[in-house]
Amino acid sequence: MVEQREEWGSRAGFLLAAIGSAVGLGNIWRFPYVAYDNGGGAFLLPYLIALLTAGIPLLVLEYSIGHRFRGSAPLAMRRLHRRAEVLGWWQVGVCFVISSYYAVVIAWAVAYTGFSFDLSWGDDPETFLFDSYWAASEPWQLGGFRLGVLLPLVAIWLITLGVLAGGVRRGVERANRILIPLLLVTFGVLVVRAVTLPGATAGLDALFSPDWSALTDSSIWVSAYGQIFFSLSVGFAIMITYASYLPRRGADLTTNAFIAGFANSSFELLAGIGVFAAIGFLAGAQAVAVDEVAAGGVGLAFVVFPAIVSELPAFNRLFGVLFFASLVAAGLSSLISITEASTSAVMDKFGWSRRRAVAVFGGATALTSLVFSTGLGPTLLDVVDNFVNSFGVAVVGLVEVIALAWVLRRLGELRRHADQVSDLPLGRWWTVALVAVTPLLLGAVTLGNLRRELTEPYEGLPTSFLAVFGWGAALLALAIGVAFTARPWHDPSRLEFTPEEIA
Repeated sequence: MVEQREEWGSRAGFLLAAIGSAVGLGNIWRFPYVAYDNGGGAFLLPYLIALLTAGIPLLVLEYSIGHRFRGSAPLAMRRLHRRAEVLGWWQVGVCFVISSYYAVVIAWAVAYTGFSFDLSWGDDPETFLFDSYWAASEPWQLGGFRLGVLLPLVAIWLITLGVLAGGVRRGVERANRILIPLLLVTFGVLVVRAVTLPGATAGLDALFSPDWSALTDSSIWVSAYGQIFFSLSVGFAIMITYASYLPRRGADLTTNAFIAGFANSSFELLAGIGVFAAIGFLAGAQAVAVDEVAAGGVGLAFVVFPAIVSELPAFNRLFGVLFFASLVAAGLSSLISITEASTSAVMDKFGWSRRRAVAVFGGATALTSLVFSTGLGPTLLDVVDNFVNSFGVAVVGLVEVIALAWVLRRLGELRRHADQVSDLPLGRWWTVALVAVTPLLLGAVTLGNLRRELTEPYEGLPTSFLAVFGWGAALLALAIGVAFTARPWHDPSRLEFTPEEIA
């Protein structure tokens, strides 16, 4: 008999969880600047093409693997082919590394939500961030814990592990039913306020004015595919795990992939409008050009936006609370999904109860994350994030597509499964996208990243530091994959799961 797997309470519950996983911090602080820096409005064309030829096909692929083989990424991959298990554990290793530092960024957002009530950053948000809040230390100097980071980090992990201990329906699904509506309301109010600010049109013009000549630059297309790939939570175990909790009948994988993909992209577009409307206001208030204040990543969230909040003529504290609360909601939904992918894998492999898996593996991840709450934390986080995304997520996604499309040749089987349980049948475009388009573009993204890292040291940091914490983090994910694959399964009979058993 096949062990009864947990299931979502409803289709809406699955979609909210899938959207919550995809919509994260990168949607708010990465997409707007990537679009602005890569042709503005013209960037939306390669972005849409990337969504249709890589993003949604990859979502359908991972949904099909998880739903057909009814397991976490390692178990589903092992049932697909005995040599594919290491790929699933490699993805879990990536999840472990990412969740260990992702939680810290959410802790920063929690702290800044509190700072918004009295504008604690004063007249110089950059100095406040680096010298007061982070009190960042030099490479190789740990610098001790920063209580302003450590305390909210502990709270974030208590919430996350508490949600996961509740299970799929009572934990993950309930949390996303709260977090996603909260995110939409808070960020929606923020966007409405931003577009009504003086100077907002200047920011929107800077974002959406198309530079059509950019379309002839291959790097723009690579950036579009990279943005789609990194923003949809594909390539690191999450979507395989979430799809395994769908009921055997009525899963409608293809339609769900389109809904999740377009919902994620719609939120990115909304974020772009809100962010650049606010940047346009700041540029006008400081009497400078938009390109002088436009930024992405941490600089946007914790330097530019506090400056925007301070310049607002009214309700500035409320604006700050809404923005940072949005970051918290977006980050929490993603952190829950990343950690759930790891927890589910450990449960499958070792036969542990959910509470034990959460306590042991989730607790180990939480303890690892504490190093990012030290003075070295910001520098360490920046380096690990760069390398694990460039040579962890991207490479494992590339290997996954090549293995399934070219080596194991299982796309036909997975396409038939998706068509059997979906209202919208897949056409040949899906196979062509995964056989040719996606490997080619993911390969280009990976080669571009490798060329960049070999050309000059990241952020001018010492080569030895980058080797240990950058390349080391990327290799750690792979090492976790190999080590866990080598461990025996608690119940080997589960590996004999046959396709007929899900019919």
